[in-house]
Amino acid sequence: MPRRLVARDEPGFAGAKMAGFQYTAVAIFLFLISGFWQLQIKSPDVYSERAERNRVRVLPVGAPRGKILDRDGRVIVGNQSSWSVILSRESLKMDHLHEIADGLHLDYDDLLAKVSRYLRRSHSEPIIIKDNLSLGELAFVDSHRDSSTFPEMEVVQIPRRAYPANGMLAHAIGYTGEISEGELDNPEYAKYNQGQIIGKTGLEKQYNETLMGVDGERRTVVDNMGRERAMLGEVPAKPGQNLQTTIDLDLQAVAEIGMEGKRGALVALDPNTGEIMAMVSRPSFDPNKFAVRIKSADWKELTSNPDNPLLARATQAQLAPGSTFKPIMAMAALETGNITEATTYNCPGGGTFYGRFFHCDQHHGVLDLHRAIALSCDTYFYNVGVKMGINDIAYYGQMVGYGEKTGVDLPNEASGTMPSPEWKLRNYREKWYAGETVSLSIGQGALTVTPLQMARAIGGIAIGGIWHTPHFLLSAKDDKPKQWPLSPEHVHTVISGMYGVVNEAGTGGGARIPGVDVCGKTGTAQTMSLDNEKARKGLKDNSWFVAFAPCYKPEIVVSVLWEGGEWGKNSAPVARDVIKSYFDKKARTDVELQKPNIPANPAVSSLIPPASHAAVQ
Repeated sequence: MPRRLVARDEPGFAGAKMAGFQYTAVAIFLFLISGFWQLQIKSPDVYSERAERNRVRVLPVGAPRGKILDRDGRVIVGNQSSWSVILSRESLKMDHLHEIADGLHLDYDDLLAKVSRYLRRSHSEPIIIKDNLSLGELAFVDSHRDSSTFPEMEVVQIPRRAYPANGMLAHAIGYTGEISEGELDNPEYAKYNQGQIIGKTGLEKQYNETLMGVDGERRTVVDNMGRERAMLGEVPAKPGQNLQTTIDLDLQAVAEIGMEGKRGALVALDPNTGEIMAMVSRPSFDPNKFAVRIKSADWKELTSNPDNPLLARATQAQLAPGSTFKPIMAMAALETGNITEATTYNCPGGGTFYGRFFHCDQHHGVLDLHRAIALSCDTYFYNVGVKMGINDIAYYGQMVGYGEKTGVDLPNEASGTMPSPEWKLRNYREKWYAGETVSLSIGQGALTVTPLQMARAIGGIAIGGIWHTPHFLLSAKDDKPKQWPLSPEHVHTVISGMYGVVNEAGTGGGARIPGVDVCGKTGTAQTMSLDNEKARKGLKDNSWFVAFAPCYKPEIVVSVLWEGGEWGKNSAPVARDVIKSYFDKKARTDVELQKPNIPANPAVSSLIPPASHAAVQ
C-alpha cells in the first residue's frame, strides 16, 4: 500500500517542527547550565584570576643595589635612575613586535627570542625588553602607548649602577648585568628570575647576595585599553646592603695615575692585616657599558684588543717575577743554613754551571749577601740556588704562597706556578734538570706569580713570617693566617739588603722618600730565553718592583708590574708615589686629630660634597 505524504500545513508536520524546536532549546539551556557550572563552581579561581589580570596590572619596583664604599665611607659605586620598557603579557600581540623593535632600535629576531623565553617562564616575571631608554625611545613608548597602538608597552623606573670614570677600580669592583640563560640553568642561580640584574665579576659578583636588594611591586587598575585608572597599592623595594671596602680612594687615585698608559698592575696592602688599600689593572675598561647590557660592538672591541683589557692583571697575570724572588731565595738559604750573612761569591759577569754559562748584567766582583741583594747580582744567587737545590727552593717558595691562590675575596684568581720535580713530572712527564734550578734561582724559568701574590709574599717576610689573606671587606678578620716562624736575625739581614736596594745606590733608588725608610727590590724578567734572541727581537722585558715601609715595622707593601717596562728600576717611582701618598695622608690625619674641637663653620661645610664624608648606613 503506498505511503501517504503529509503536507506541510497538516497537523502532523507542525507537531514535529515544535518538538525539534523544544529539543534544541533544551540543548542550548543545558549547554549554558554546563558553562555556568564550569565557571562558577568547578573552576572559579582560574577565571577570576583571568578577569583580575584584565583589570589589575602589576609593575615591578626595582630595588637599588647597595653602595660600594671605600674605607673612609666615601662612595665608590652608587646608583642612578634609568627607564626600562616592559611588555604586558595580557595585552601582548606578537604581530606588534616588528614595529616595537624598530621603534626601540632592537633586533627583531633577538626581541622575538627574548619574549619567547619569558613566555616559557613564570607568569609573574615582567618581560623587560630594553633598559636605559633614550629620550627618543621614551617618546616612542609614550606616544604609542597613549594612542593604544601598542598597549602592551609600559615604562618603569629601574636603578642602574654608576661606576667611576676612566675604568678606575674596574677589575676589582667588576660589573653587573642581566642574568643569562646559561646562569638560569645553573643550580647556583636557581633563586633568580629572568631579567634580574646580578653581579657578573669582581666584588659585584663576590658579594652579590649582600648588594642585591628585594624588588617591590606596584598594582594599578587599568581599563580595557591598558590605560591606568587607579592605584591599588605598592610593596616598596628593599635596597641592598652597603659594602664598605678596605680601598683608600686617595691611594687608589695616585696608583691609577702612576699606571696610566702602562700595561700592568699595582697592588698596595697592609701586610699586618691583609687589607687591600689599592689595586690597579691596566689597560682597563668602562664597567658602565656593562651596567645593563653591553653593545655587541663594544664587546667585540674589548675582546679583540690585543692588550686584553678584560684581564684582571693584579690577580690573573701570571709572569716570571725576576729578581724580586731573590729576597725569598736569601731567606730560604739563611733558614736552611746554606749561607750566612757573611757568605761571599765572586761575580765576573756570570758563571758556568752544568756546562753552560749563565749571564749577569754586570761584573760585580766579590760581594756578600747584603750587597748581592742591593745590587741584584744574578751570579751570587746562581751559586745560592745550586747549593740549595730545587727541593728546598720549591718548599720555601710554596711557604710564602707561590703556586697557590691567596684566597682574596675576588672570583677567578690565578694560582701561578711554583715549579718542582713533582710539578714537572705531573705536567710534562719529564724529570727536573739541574740547569733549570739555576734559572729558577733568579726568578726565571717556569716560576710565575701574580702581583697580588708578590705583595703578600714579601709583606709576610717583612713582618717576620706571617702571611695574611688579602681581602677587600673592611669588616673581615683573618683569624688563621699562614705562619712560618722566621729567625729575627735572618729577617733583619734580608730587610737590610732591601734597604740597600733603595737607599744605598742600589737598583731601586727611584723609590727613595726623604723621611721614610723604604725597602724594596727590583725585578727585570725576561719574556723568553736570552738564547733565543731572534724570537726576542721587539719584545721588552717586564719591569717589577716591590717595596714596603717603614722597613722594620711595615704598614704598607706595594708591588708593581709594568709589562714591557724593561728594567725593574723603571717601576720604582710608581711604588714610591703610592707609599708617599700613604704617609702624607697619615701625617695629615695625625695633625687633624691634634686640633682642638672647634665647631665646623656651616658656610664651609656646605661646600663639601656629601659623598666625601658619607657614612656607612
